Amino acid sequence: MSDDGPDPLGTRPATPEEWRAYLYAYGDTYIRTANEYQVITAEQEETRWMGGEPATEAALAAAEDRLGTRLPPSLRAFLRASDGWSGVGGWIEEIHPCARLEWMRDEGNGAFLIELYRGEDDDDDEGAEEYVALFMRALVVAAGEDYWLLDPARVGPDGEWRAYLFKPKYGDSQEFADFTALVHDSHRTMVHLGGGA
Repeated sequence: MSDDGPDPLGTRPATPEEWRAYLYAYGDTYIRTANEYQVITAEQEETRWMGGEPATEAALAAAEDRLGTRLPPSLRAFLRASDGWSGVGGWIEEIHPCARLEWMRDEGNGAFLIELYRGEDDDDDEGAEEYVALFMRALVVAAGEDYWLLDPARVGPDGEWRAYLFKPKYGDSQEFADFTALVHDSHRTMVHLGGGA
């Protein structure tokens, strides 16, 4: 499992208000460490805000009704701070808003990956079955070249779902305690690649 240690910002946001403050600092890091391939608008550069308006309870309820499950607390609090986020480090392009959260099995590339891993005949690839099982049940919360996945079959006592950064290009994944730990890892990566906080 990946290091779920403290974030460079030194906080673990739990409420929508804490997430909003955290995301302003996260956006500042993203803008300071961005490269020429990352599109940043003048407004985003000025405000350090790469997200949307807070999701309403009605939007969250509609997403949960569509998905057939209650979302974990950290993701709910994040969405109540910003319904999606476009400035994510690494190979993730965006954290999805409520309306675009979906099960990996229903997502176009996810369905392709499920079939690809189902077709693995190599005895050395013992993880193929586990990946298929994960992909069949996982919720895609962020995507780009890589995926952020939450696993509703692995729920902690705090209601948080186990999280994964899956890298299709390399066929591997990193495991995290929850959604917040994924965001922290992304922030740590930006700080590391950008040469410090």
